Amino acid sequence: MKKFTYKVALENGLHARPAGALATEARKFKSSVKVKTAEKEADAKRLLSLMSLGATNAAELEFEIEGEDEDFAYNALKSFCEGGFGGIR
Repeated sequence: MKKFTYKVALENGLHARPAGALATEARKFKSSVKVKTAEKEADAKRLLSLMSLGATNAAELEFEIEGEDEDFAYNALKSFCEGGFGGIR
């Protein structure tokens, strides 16, 4: 299992567009991808699950990636988040 933490750096938090982009990115991998806040957990491959987190700007998200391509998924998803969700604001 690989883990990383990301502090949301989106003015409007993890709203529909970046959550959709994250779900699309996560679905590229066979590994399971979970995203956790202090109170909730979501399947990163499901838009509505991500939206249910209610992650606002500066919220801490913990990603847990597990499966056969977890190393590749870890690197790609971490870069995706740190790169600003593909330029979405």
